[in-house]
Amino acid sequence: MQRFIQFNDETIDSFLFMELSDLAKTLSKNSGMELEYGPHSYLDHKNEKVFVTHFWDHRSKVEELHGLKSDIFLRTIGNLKHTDVSKTAEYIEKVKETRLSSLGKQLFVLGEDIRLEEICKRERPGTKKAFATRRSLYRQHFQSQLKVNLVKSVFTDSLFNSIYLILNAQSPLEQAASINERIDLAMPYVSSTLSRFFETESTEDVSRICLELMEVFEEILEKDMLNEYFHLPEKVFTQDEQGMTIEDLKRKDPLQNDDTLEEKSTGEEEVFEEEMKTWHRETSDKGDSFLQFDLDQGSKSDLLGNGVREGDEGDQALGMVQGSSQETANKDFSQMEAARQDHEEEKGGGETEYGKENRFAYPIFLKPDHPNYEDFKAYDHNKGLISPYQKKLQKMIEKTLEHKKILPRSDLHFGRLNKKLLRFLTDDNPRLFHKKQNPSTEIDAVFSLLVDCSASMYDKMEQTKLGITLFHESLKSLRVPHEVVGFWEDTNHATETKQPNYMKAVLDFRTSLKPGMGAEIMSLQPEEDNRDGFAIRLMTERLLQRSEKQKFLLVFSDGEPAAFGYEQNGIVDTHEAVLQARKQGIEVINVFLSNDEITEAQRKMIENIYGKFSILVSNVEELPDVLFPLLRRLLIKSI
Repeated sequence: MQRFIQFNDETIDSFLFMELSDLAKTLSKNSGMELEYGPHSYLDHKNEKVFVTHFWDHRSKVEELHGLKSDIFLRTIGNLKHTDVSKTAEYIEKVKETRLSSLGKQLFVLGEDIRLEEICKRERPGTKKAFATRRSLYRQHFQSQLKVNLVKSVFTDSLFNSIYLILNAQSPLEQAASINERIDLAMPYVSSTLSRFFETESTEDVSRICLELMEVFEEILEKDMLNEYFHLPEKVFTQDEQGMTIEDLKRKDPLQNDDTLEEKSTGEEEVFEEEMKTWHRETSDKGDSFLQFDLDQGSKSDLLGNGVREGDEGDQALGMVQGSSQETANKDFSQMEAARQDHEEEKGGGETEYGKENRFAYPIFLKPDHPNYEDFKAYDHNKGLISPYQKKLQKMIEKTLEHKKILPRSDLHFGRLNKKLLRFLTDDNPRLFHKKQNPSTEIDAVFSLLVDCSASMYDKMEQTKLGITLFHESLKSLRVPHEVVGFWEDTNHATETKQPNYMKAVLDFRTSLKPGMGAEIMSLQPEEDNRDGFAIRLMTERLLQRSEKQKFLLVFSDGEPAAFGYEQNGIVDTHEAVLQARKQGIEVINVFLSNDEITEAQRKMIENIYGKFSILVSNVEELPDVLFPLLRRLLIKSI
């Protein structure tokens, strides 16, 4: 489907991202240090994250690389080792009391970065090129911003733009731009004070200079900054708030009247069997009870509920209410799908076995549906369409196996040394070797077909099932074990702490070679989201349990991964999953499906994930023609 307008069409270069991630881990000497893209660059030392800014996007490759690396140098060599966290926190508290808190914070980041840049270049001279590029690009940016802000009469932003240009001037004769009369009169003092940034030796020195400048700025400026060019994260430097406890949920404000009824209960009052402790008498008269959660007034009584009831998950919303529950007699959950899902959630939640981005994802393996008459009819139709390909491939592979079987096993250029060595002296190109064992007449390979069942596959699923039928029938005729698994994520039930992912094996290794199997493929349907990296890791585990020499994993998909909290790092996580599989001897190949012309952005995205091991199908109806040579090449490789 061709989109008319495409928003947020940014793709992450996974190779570059991993290179930068390794750089951050190396310089910080912390293997747990993470890298993330964001609007601004800063170090989150609490969560061990380095943020690099999108400011460097849409530039030349060299400029982008130098800019991103300069961010990492400042955060890992600079902030991590040379920024005083306590002094920064003190400065934040002081500047928050002023009218110009945004200006104060950005001025501090600017001054601290200047100090840290010199430290980085002194400790690692190889960073000088990156910082030179950084200064050049930022100078161009602030020069254009200064012109825009002057036209709009945004004087505070104009002053900050001018401050950056003064601190990064290419000549001592460079003059500050004229902003307005009040600011221009103060600029000589401001310029003189700014020069002291180059003499600072600590965070405290930077803080002191910034506070001196802020006293002047509060007198000459009326409004705070409109734009944010540099970011000083308050949450990173402030103290952690204590976690919520049950005491925090209890009422703190005093009751309107805090008295107790003198009248004792007689036992004749109306009593409810499922009484909750929040039921209370609103008046001093004993009689009818009244239900009210927000009790503003009332008197205490000595009535307590003795009834108990079966607890349910709805009680969670009333966690503050003291109540009583008891064990239910209904203990048989074997027929309940929800119970099985909850059990799977406990297995997967919080683990990092399948990657950081999938620590809250957990698999739910579904059994294949029993095919009905329509499925058998549709599958027979597909079999008829791919029959010429399947028969041609079968004959081709059988001939190759027969040729290999009768191939001479003596007079070879390599192998075991022959006893007849006279030819070494008499022949120009002597063949002195032979092979003892006969070649195997079977294909020592196993295939796993992973099918994206996301909602975007609605217009490609039927042709995809035709291509999978070609694979299944061809591999079955050659007795090559294989499996076909559809995968998707449950969008409706995905949360920040649990992401259920369904894996539907319509054909598995045990049943794929049985006669009559195949109609189960027709039960694959477009469902919801796709978490590709998680699915690839699961299939890698299954393939590694097989004993075959050649292991192939084919991923049928139509776009980039998209799942809950998976937007930014989905491409990188999938690429890491592919690399891990290949390191363990599994050949991963992507079949990219489309019904439209494949754009350059899509090509780049697929290359970022799978490298050059991908097949792009611009017309899904041509899928059998594309898959035939691929399957032939893979099978011949396995012989």
